[in-house]
Amino acid sequence: MESFGARLHRAVAERGPLCVGIDPHPGLLARWGLADDVEGLDRFSRTVVEALGDRVAAVKPQSAFYERFGSRGIGVLESTIRQLRNAGALVVLDAKRGDIGSTVSAYASAYLDPSSPLYADAVTASPYLGVGSLAPMFEMAAAYGGGVFVLALTSNPEGAAVQRAVGADGRTVAQTVIDEISQLNRGAEPLGSFGLVVGATVGDTGHDLSAVNGPLLAPGLGAQGATAADLRTVFGPSLPAVLPSYSREVLHAGPDTAALRAAAERVLADCRAALAGRD
Repeated sequence: MESFGARLHRAVAERGPLCVGIDPHPGLLARWGLADDVEGLDRFSRTVVEALGDRVAAVKPQSAFYERFGSRGIGVLESTIRQLRNAGALVVLDAKRGDIGSTVSAYASAYLDPSSPLYADAVTASPYLGVGSLAPMFEMAAAYGGGVFVLALTSNPEGAAVQRAVGADGRTVAQTVIDEISQLNRGAEPLGSFGLVVGATVGDTGHDLSAVNGPLLAPGLGAQGATAADLRTVFGPSLPAVLPSYSREVLHAGPDTAALRAAAERVLADCRAALAGRD
């Protein structure tokens, strides 16, 4: 199967550098006039797919907002993933899983094995049991053309206490994660399949992203406070690998599909300008 990095590179070239999150939290369901139940969840998800599935490069459903409804919510997530893939969007499942041994192997099978009903193009993962603990995810992704986005420098203020802690070798935890993911992408063309999550709100990171050779997922744009122009400060010369991610900034325009499309087109134009170095 073609690698995730190659598919993402082509999708961005064809549709533009934008990932839109599907975050159906209770307040957003209410804003759309939907009930906070499985039916509201399904209606919300179908509307986002209808509006954006055939237009944006990637869509990022947040698994937790489906899981809270139990098995019926997971059923909606499975359906949403299928609909997005049928519409041509790459699916980045935001699950932030991380564990060891047989458990992380099971997570890998759940999200990265094409035989699974939750199969996505890529999944987010937490490296704080050690990057090496995620090896089953990396191996499954490599076997089936999937991708893994590993948390490195996140937008939440609490993350810095762990991510910027300095180890015995003088590197921060985040830089160690960055360097290990860079090794996985060595020699990949046109883009590696193992990416990093670096929040758009973190400012000048003080970290070296130059050797990553993989996608850099940048959440925190819009409602969380960062603008597309901030991407230049955060990523500098690594801008060509950035995949900007918006959620509420776009979703607040719903439930009208035309308004959702207009919101996505507006932020995409901002991202194109920022990544090209234009104001």
